Amino acid sequence: MAHPYHHALSSVKKWGGTVDNFMAVHAWFDQSKEITADFRHRALRHHAEGIFMAETIFGQTLTLSTGRIIPTRWVGEQHVKEDLGFIPSFADWVKAIRPEPWMGRSERIEALVDPHHASPVVEVS
Repeated sequence: MAHPYHHALSSVKKWGGTVDNFMAVHAWFDQSKEITADFRHRALRHHAEGIFMAETIFGQTLTLSTGRIIPTRWVGEQHVKEDLGFIPSFADWVKAIRPEPWMGRSERIEALVDPHHASPVVEVS
C-alpha cells in the first residue's frame, strides 16, 4: 500500500508545490489504517462521498506554496484512483460486504423509552 508521502510526491509532480501542501489530505484518506491495516481500511473514505467529505474538512481549494490554487477534490480523486484505479461509490463498497446476522440485530426500544409511543392493543376473546 502506498504511503501518504508517496501520494503527496505524486501530487507535487502533477500540480507543483511541496509535499507539505498535500500531506494532510493524503494522510486523512489513509488514517483509517489505524482501524485495520489492510486494504479494507479504504472502505471508510476511498469513494466519491469520501472525496466530497475531504472538501468539507480541508476546504474546496488548496493554495500551494507556489501560489497556485487547485480544487481539493482533485487531490482526493488522485489518491483514490492511485489506490483503486477508479472512483467507486460508497454503494460499491457496501455491495462487497457480506452481511452477518449481528449486523441487522436490533431491538425495538420505542415502547420502553417513549411514553407517547402507543402500546400494541391486545384483544381478549
